[in-house]
Amino acid sequence: MSGLPRRVVLIGAAVAPVAACSAANEKHNRAPSAPAAGQVLAPVAEIPVGSGTIVGDTIVTQPATGVFHGFVARCTHAGCVLTEVIDAQIVCPCHGSKFDLDGAVVRGPATQPLVPVEVSVKGTSVVAG
Repeated sequence: MSGLPRRVVLIGAAVAPVAACSAANEKHNRAPSAPAAGQVLAPVAEIPVGSGTIVGDTIVTQPATGVFHGFVARCTHAGCVLTEVIDAQIVCPCHGSKFDLDGAVVRGPATQPLVPVEVSVKGTSVVAG
């Protein structure tokens, strides 16, 4: 008979994948950090009209020429990190929620709009604050 009871082996086998998954998704579980006021987020030229760009923990969109919005890059449904802006929509990779470029929910399961981050244009850059 081996030195480990069957129960210990089974518990270890069940816990190991969960621990590995948790470590791999650590960045998804950390709290997003707000950009410092005045921090340059992106050059205006890098934020396409009718689309957006993800910069760290912030999404910057330009729904119309010269109109910029900032949002925390986290889905309001389960807190997943938002990583894509596709066809004028911010898409959650976890459960498929979609938001428009103004942060409003287009498709659930999210029911709340994205959390805004104040942004402004200074010269040729979009900055926090």
